Amino acid sequence: MLADNSVLVIGAGIFGLTAALELRQRGYRVTVADPGPVPHPLAASNDVSRMVRMDYGADGLYSSLGAEAIEGWHRWNARWGRDLYHEDGFLLMTSVPMASGSFEQDSYSLLTERGFPLEKLPAGDLASRYPHWNADHYIDGYFNPRAGWAEAAEITAALAQDAIDAGVSIVAGFAATRLIQNGDRVTGAAASDGRELLTEWVLVAAGVWTTVLLPDLADRMWPVGQPIFYFKPSNPENYRAPSFPPWGADIPRTGWYGFPANCEGVVKMANHGPGQRVHPDADRLTLPEQEAHCRAFLAESLPSLAALPLYSSKMCLYCDTWDGDFWIGRDPARKGLVVSTGGSGHAFKFGPVLGGLAADALEGIENPYTKRFAWRSLGEIKSEGIRYTGE
Repeated sequence: MLADNSVLVIGAGIFGLTAALELRQRGYRVTVADPGPVPHPLAASNDVSRMVRMDYGADGLYSSLGAEAIEGWHRWNARWGRDLYHEDGFLLMTSVPMASGSFEQDSYSLLTERGFPLEKLPAGDLASRYPHWNADHYIDGYFNPRAGWAEAAEITAALAQDAIDAGVSIVAGFAATRLIQNGDRVTGAAASDGRELLTEWVLVAAGVWTTVLLPDLADRMWPVGQPIFYFKPSNPENYRAPSFPPWGADIPRTGWYGFPANCEGVVKMANHGPGQRVHPDADRLTLPEQEAHCRAFLAESLPSLAALPLYSSKMCLYCDTWDGDFWIGRDPARKGLVVSTGGSGHAFKFGPVLGGLAADALEGIENPYTKRFAWRSLGEIKSEGIRYTGE
C-alpha cells in the first residue's frame, strides 16, 4: 500500500475535477484519470448550459446547499475574470394555482421565509414581462432573481486548467475498467489497455460509468437517458433575459425546462422526467417520438419556437440514484475507496461546493450533508421533488 498522501480521481466531470482541486488545496498529491479528452464528449458535464437554482420545494437541505453554491459561482466568475455563470434568474410557471404542498408553493414559501426576494406573478404579468409564453395556459408562478445558468462545457474546461495549474496530474485516455484491491483495501485502478495507476486513495467520480467499476452498486444507481433539444431562432436577442430567463414550465407535471439563447444564439430545452434506463455507452440519439413530445409542448406553451427546425438534439445520461440524492461517501467495506457521483440530473449547479463534500468524505469530516449523501442501502425508489415522474 502507498502511504504518500496520493489520491487517484477517476472521472474528469464536475464531481471529479472539483474534488481534485479541493484535495490538492488540502495538500494531497492528486491524479485525475479519464477516458478523455477533457471535457469528455459523452460526459454529462459537457453541454452548453446547466441550470443553477436553489428552488427545491420544502427540501431545506438542498436549498441551503444551492445558496452556498451560488455564492461560489460568483467567486468562480471573479477568479476566471469572465462570467461563465449568468445570474439571469429562474422563471417557474404553473398551469394550476400554486397550493400548499406543491413544489412551486413550497419553494416560494421556503425561500421567502429565508429572506430571498422572489417575485410572485400576478394575473396578466406573464404576458407583459415574458411575452413568448402562453399566458392563458400558465396562470401562476414566480420569478427568482437569485438563480441562473452555467456554461457547462466551458466551466469543465476551466476547472481542468485550474487543476493543472494547481499541480494536479490529468491522465487522459485512461479508461478504467476495474479497481485494484489488496485484501480489504483499494490501491489503484487498471485501464482497458492494461495500464495501472497505484495510489493511497481512490475516489470514483465516474458518473454513469460508476457501476462498471463498482457493479455492487448497480441496484442503487443506474444510467438514465433524457432528451435535450436545441433551436436557433433568427432573432436570438428576443430569447434572452430579462424577457426570456431560464425557465421551468409545470416541471413536476411535464418535466420541461430550458434556457435563454447562448452567445451562439442557440436556445436549449430538455426534459427532467423518468427517462429510460440505458447502457452508459449507448448512442446519445433522441427518438422521433421524443421530438414529437417536445413540439407538442412548444405548440401549447411556447408557440414561437414550435415550427423551427431542430438545430441539434442529443440524449443526456443521468447517473440516477435510487432516491435522487447524491452519493458522496466512503465505502464502508473497502478501505481507501471514496465515491462521489449520483448526480441524478441536478448536480452541476452545486459545482462550487461538490469538491468540498468529496474531500470531507475522504478525510472523514462531518458536515451538514454527510448523512444525506452517505453510502446507503436500497429503499423505496423516488426522485428529486421537481422531477416529473410520468404520473
